[in-house]
Amino acid sequence: MEELRVRRRKAATESPNDHAFFPALVKSPLNQFLGAPTRHLPGVRTNYVPTFTADEARQGAVVEAFKHAWLAYERDAMGDDEYHPISHAGSNLTQAGGIGYTVADSIDTMIIMGLEEEYQRARAWVADKLSFERDGNFNTFETTIRILGGLLSAYHLSGEDPVFLEKAQELGSRILPVFETESGLPLSLVNLALREGVSDSDTNGYISTAEAATLQLEFRYLAYLTDDDTFWEKAENVMAVLRASAMPSGLASIFVDPKTGRYRTSPIRLGSRGDSYYEYLLKQYLQTNQKEHVYREMYATAMTGIHTHLVKRGLSSQLLYIAELNPERTQNGELGWRLTPKQDHLVCFLGGSLMLGATTSGALVHNVSVPPQTDELADQGKRDWLTGVELIDTCMATHDTQTGLAPEIAHFRILGDGVDDSIAPADWYIKGARPDAPPPFDARYILRPETIESIFIAFRLTGDPKYRDYGWAIFQAIEKHCRIPTGGYASVINVDQVPVEYDDKMETFLMSETLKYLYLLFADSSVLPLSEYVFNTEAHPLPVFNPTMRTGFS
Repeated sequence: MEELRVRRRKAATESPNDHAFFPALVKSPLNQFLGAPTRHLPGVRTNYVPTFTADEARQGAVVEAFKHAWLAYERDAMGDDEYHPISHAGSNLTQAGGIGYTVADSIDTMIIMGLEEEYQRARAWVADKLSFERDGNFNTFETTIRILGGLLSAYHLSGEDPVFLEKAQELGSRILPVFETESGLPLSLVNLALREGVSDSDTNGYISTAEAATLQLEFRYLAYLTDDDTFWEKAENVMAVLRASAMPSGLASIFVDPKTGRYRTSPIRLGSRGDSYYEYLLKQYLQTNQKEHVYREMYATAMTGIHTHLVKRGLSSQLLYIAELNPERTQNGELGWRLTPKQDHLVCFLGGSLMLGATTSGALVHNVSVPPQTDELADQGKRDWLTGVELIDTCMATHDTQTGLAPEIAHFRILGDGVDDSIAPADWYIKGARPDAPPPFDARYILRPETIESIFIAFRLTGDPKYRDYGWAIFQAIEKHCRIPTGGYASVINVDQVPVEYDDKMETFLMSETLKYLYLLFADSSVLPLSEYVFNTEAHPLPVFNPTMRTGFS
């Protein structure tokens, strides 16, 4: 731990040329850049040649990794929802059986990578064995983003193979009853066999904001494909309800009441239960070819709220991070908010999302240059671009661990935090980590994709090869510490312990997101261009389309 602490402090003070792995930090205030005479945006280097051709060697290594993961799953657990690579076994989410989470989540990656044999076997399983007749409760959000999203993406990328659309339409119809609440907000769970929405007793029947507002891309595209407006209307009504209950800041607490449609007093964060609400505000605007300006307005308000209330900096190297607000009662019983310097790994999606938003909703021209120029972006676009660049820097900095893998949660130092300087590094730390003590929950790495997702977007918007180098460094760390020799990849319990200790689970998003984004990072930039596709929150690419029905709401 002492060696790691010294290394982190040293990295914070060295010059940008001392490390190829970590980017130089942009420390100047935003207003220094607004209206600056240069056409170059902050965070965009001027001394590199944009690279848009494929890096075939690195791409091939990612394909091999995908096959190492998929073939182990196919050998040991084909059709099961989840895979355990150390015990060589699968498991399902309910006692009634599984619904092919891993297959549906992975199949479009096979198409993108050109793995024809693996794809054909997976397709045959979907056609012949995938059944939604399961008398068990499945998470509405996860089933939508992983299975419905995966089937819809596979339908498009396969050249419109009807097998995938038929399964998607059946699944969408089985999920629809979750919207039958007093407000129209969906329930957290769905019994697919009974076609009934089910409340989550663990949250007193409340639904998380992210769960409610991260169904829209999938249901709207399903409506577009089937000409069934019900899918669209149910999903879009959720956004109308949330907008009517919105806080003036544009921020959203993480729980809402499906009975009243009102937000509950609960934390405000861009980590778990909040993250993809903000992600889908932008993506709904992009999905329908920037036709629905209500989403642009909601997104702009939310990003201003984030900058006003949540964007903070660490003490030592001034790393930019996104804090949380937690409600608490004062001594006289009034409600107050406590700012917590905590950032989930999940928040790292926001860096790339902000850069994408800056070049679309925050742009003054329709076709922004690559990399963008200062005079092409509005003031909000410039602000969001800078924050996105710096947030990616911070997310990369959290990979400065013994394994080169980032922890699930990072805490940042603030004045008067009472943290022991002899234990915690000067800028960020893993809360609860102690030498010779069991690792805290925050210290794990579960094969998450969020930093890689942002790196992929940043590369596509700049052509800067440094982003490929960042992605390659993360991939090498995964290969070194998460790869199981007999097949598959496992989660790491403590990113600051070498040799590592494993958690016997391979999350489905490894093949759906992490390896897909790495493959696309090293692919020719004409593959799935960001101007023509929107990736759902599980990295399933859905095409941009012009809506054929009246969209948006007032």
